[in-house]
Amino acid sequence: MNDSPAYSVLLLEDEKPTRQHLVSVIEKTPHLELFAEASNCAEAKAALKLGKPNILIADINLPDGSGIDVIRYALNKHPDLEAMVITVCGDEENVVRALEAGATGYLLKEQALEGIGDAIFALIRGETAISPKVARFLLKRFKKETPNTRLNKHSQSTNKADEHFSLTTREHEVLEMISKGYRYNEIADFLGVSANTIRAHIRNIYRKMAVKSRSEAVFEATKMGIISL
Repeated sequence: MNDSPAYSVLLLEDEKPTRQHLVSVIEKTPHLELFAEASNCAEAKAALKLGKPNILIADINLPDGSGIDVIRYALNKHPDLEAMVITVCGDEENVVRALEAGATGYLLKEQALEGIGDAIFALIRGETAISPKVARFLLKRFKKETPNTRLNKHSQSTNKADEHFSLTTREHEVLEMISKGYRYNEIADFLGVSANTIRAHIRNIYRKMAVKSRSEAVFEATKMGIISL
């Protein structure tokens, strides 16, 4: 990664010792730089109005609200931003809400404090970063769904599935590639177009599928049977 650019990180964490530790790790990690640090939702939103970081790292329980709302706000402004939760909360409600808001990473703090750098670069590579405990929970949740349950959920998605048929062939190709973890530049190189063209395709995909993030697009497309992982 010697020739890699620096990626900027917005850190939202209210506990000062934890925030200071994470700031230190980010600043010492090659190819990462601190965009801003925030101790509450208002500060994070103010920072997002001043510019665009590459990655948002957010705690959930904050003095003035939820970091999940900040993730949703950030992705509304910057759809190609990567978002990751770091928290002590590994319960079903928070995990599902964070992923539905567009987070592509969910780390419990015990892991985040040790491996935040690796987790950030996983997101940059187009991968997910999820604590093993959370991954096991998601797997168990998926296994609980019977075929009939999945069929019912598929039926509930009829309107979005109908919109799928308005995707162009190229948009479908792009959707397939982002579902496999390819980054925008990699998709552009493979298809022989510019990265801006890929961003335009992705904006169209989000609009047609009524989603706001890559993870939500992949989740909905998989649920509807448009793509398979």
